[in-house]
Formats: sequence, structure tokens, C-alpha cells
Amino acid sequence: MPATTTPTGPVACPPRPDDRPPSPDSLAYSVTLPAALSSPALARAATRAFLTAHRLGDILDPALQAVGELTAAACMFAPGADIYVSLRQRDGALRVTVHDGHPVHANRHLAAACDTRRRAALRLLACVVRACDGDWGFGAAHAPSGGTRMWATLPLAGATAYGAAVPQGE
Repeated sequence: MPATTTPTGPVACPPRPDDRPPSPDSLAYSVTLPAALSSPALARAATRAFLTAHRLGDILDPALQAVGELTAAACMFAPGADIYVSLRQRDGALRVTVHDGHPVHANRHLAAACDTRRRAALRLLACVVRACDGDWGFGAAHAPSGGTRMWATLPLAGATAYGAAVPQGE
């Protein structure tokens, strides 16, 4: 394999691929989906595969709920457009971010009404995140395409304990 020299030493060209198995610390995925009725189910299926591969199966329930709620809201507020879903595990927490193309309204009354509708659509997400001692919210996306960014942060400890108070079979 040919090598290139850089200020830090020789580098293989092309660089050697990362051959380490997926770990919780390496969870970092982004997908773009159509804002369609089928997309929340697809996002949940992809999330299940990603978390399982990265040995984060203990947080499946709250993570799938968060991804489903955020993508459903994005599809409701931006039908016919694309939505962007990002999953990251950083600093002991799962971070789920969803961008949709719904613009922030210039009229403050319309913006307040739209925010109220979005907050109402995310009530279940708020309950799940609260149970995990996490954080969630939404606001203007700081991307070139604009739109709205929604997020949920689920601390791994809280997400693991989610639902643990109810014994199986009850």
C-alpha cells in the first residue's frame, strides 16, 4: 500500500478502514427520510438495528419512543419534504436530533400557535424524556436549509432504568 508523509508521519493511502466492532461510544448515524407516514416506522427500525449493533439494547424502549415521536412530528409539520434524523452517543447520553423543513413563522402570533401545536404533538416525548431525567426541545434549525430542529437527550443511566420499576409480566 503506498504511503504519504504528513507532518505527523506516514499515512497509508487509502487509509486503513476502522475494523473495530461497533461500541456504545462509536454510535453516530444520520439518515434522511421522506416526510411520509412510513418514515417513523423506518426510523424506529433503523434505530433498533443501530442500538443493537452498538450494544445499547438496554435503552431501546425510550430511544425508540423518542425517535418515533420526533419523526412523526417532523412528518406532520413538513409533509412532502425530507426529514433528517441523527443519533449520537456522547458524554453518557443518547442524543436524537430531527430536522424538518417547517419554517419558523415571522408573525409572532402564528409562531406561538405553531409552537403550541408542536409542543402538544410531543407530549408523550416529554413524559419519556422526563422519566429518563433527560432534556428535549425544538427551535429554528441553524442549517442552510432552515426549518425546525427538534431534539431529545436521554442520559444512558436514566434510559436504562426507564420502565425498570414495572416487573415483567405485570
